[in-house]
Amino acid sequence: MSERIYRDPVHNIIRLRTDTAEGALLVRLIDTPEFQRLRRIKQLGLALYTYQGAEHSRFAHSLGVLHLVRRVLDKLSERYEIKEDDRAAVCAAALLHDIGHGSFSHVMEAVAGFHHEAWTIAAVLSEATQVNRVLREYSEAMPARVASVIDGTFRPNALAQLVSSQLDVDRMDYLLRDSLMTGAKYGIYDLEWIINALAIDEANDRTYVMARGLYAVEEYLQARYYMFRQVYFHRTLRSAEAVLRSILRRAFELVTAGNESEMYLADDTAFARMIHGATLTLADHLEMDDADVMFHVKQWQRARDPILRDLSCRFIERRLFKAVDLDMPPTERTTFVCAAREAVEAAGFDAAYYFVEDQASDVPHTPYHAPTDTLDERKRIYVEDGYARPVLREITEVSQVARGLERGYKLHRICFPPEVKADIYRLYRTVAPPTR
Repeated sequence: MSERIYRDPVHNIIRLRTDTAEGALLVRLIDTPEFQRLRRIKQLGLALYTYQGAEHSRFAHSLGVLHLVRRVLDKLSERYEIKEDDRAAVCAAALLHDIGHGSFSHVMEAVAGFHHEAWTIAAVLSEATQVNRVLREYSEAMPARVASVIDGTFRPNALAQLVSSQLDVDRMDYLLRDSLMTGAKYGIYDLEWIINALAIDEANDRTYVMARGLYAVEEYLQARYYMFRQVYFHRTLRSAEAVLRSILRRAFELVTAGNESEMYLADDTAFARMIHGATLTLADHLEMDDADVMFHVKQWQRARDPILRDLSCRFIERRLFKAVDLDMPPTERTTFVCAAREAVEAAGFDAAYYFVEDQASDVPHTPYHAPTDTLDERKRIYVEDGYARPVLREITEVSQVARGLERGYKLHRICFPPEVKADIYRLYRTVAPPTR
């Protein structure tokens, strides 16, 4: 037997046979430059500023997602007929689902105004990419089928749900992986029991969880909730993102104002074209990774522009903004935010760059929500209710835990230079005094 083996900190050994059509396809996709680029994009963006072990890449995560979807498909194949080409399309989509991510994952999406899924689909469908060529050599229809898994139009829908849904292999992997690499134990849940309990409702073409798996899914949903609260929304992580966004906005505005001479830009690079506001091509997007951003921020520590220079030094030296959560009524919040902005300005800082309201608008933050106004089954989790004569119900109908998580978590905080920390804290105690 011919095979390729990857050692993985979460799943131990990921084994791909290269003497089968599916295995050969997956190995060739892994070796494409578009997929290898994910080695240079950190899975958790700037989380390493908070959790020093969070250096893992989108490459490692994507391999983990592939491993899990193959395990789930193997399990489901014991009870259901899954066509070989359907399986190959779902596996390829699981592997490639993140190839459209920009530098530092979600950070660049907020700055440049794109969504990584759109770039992923473009990379899969474009005949200019090696990923597309490898898929077409498997079958002419494969690129479109892989893209349809990612955009939710693939049929059978039950198989597409394994890659993108409220209970998918993407989330299953990143919770365990991010928990391990950050050292935060909140993301641990019973993966094996969920895989064991997954089933297909063939009449309605959707996945569901057998009754015995309800508690494992509740644990999974709680793990996601706590990982967002304690890791993905961590103050220091979000503060680092705020500083980086301010850096990039300042660079954009210097170029727009005709002051490009105030900073360095590498000639004829995708990053330079982005800062100039050009519409990026797919090739431009796939050219950039974390290194492009870090290289320029390091150079900007010597920029002529004092704001860009200062922000870049703060970022590289990890002298980040402080943060305060706005846990107060709306009227008091408005008063406090205005006063805090004035305090930042009074201290000599330009509030346009040194005062940031962070409302977590650039990342998903609802642990579970079953919409009432849509038929999109990817947004629902179904479970068996009862053992003797079970019926399928949406999970909030049978789980108090899931109902509680529907409320989600709203983050609203301000970020500001540590030099004005005392002034901001004094204002906070005045506007929102502690309750006894």
